[in-house]
Amino acid sequence: MSITQQYALDVHRARQHGEPLPPAPGANDWQLVRELRDRREFEAVLAGRRPARGRARHALGRLLHRLRPVRL
Repeated sequence: MSITQQYALDVHRARQHGEPLPPAPGANDWQLVRELRDRREFEAVLAGRRPARGRARHALGRLLHRLRPVRL
């Protein structure tokens, strides 16, 4: 069974049961690729293999801000 046939079957079943439709095949592929790249860059920064830049830098800044002790 191809991925298109499986998707058609899933849509049919969801409609019969009144459930929300599943996402179309490939709908979230680019988001997944971005998340994997960001994760790999973030882990490289934490391991000290490269400097932080872009979204990894902002994520690291947020993490460090949360871990910083509060001064009174």
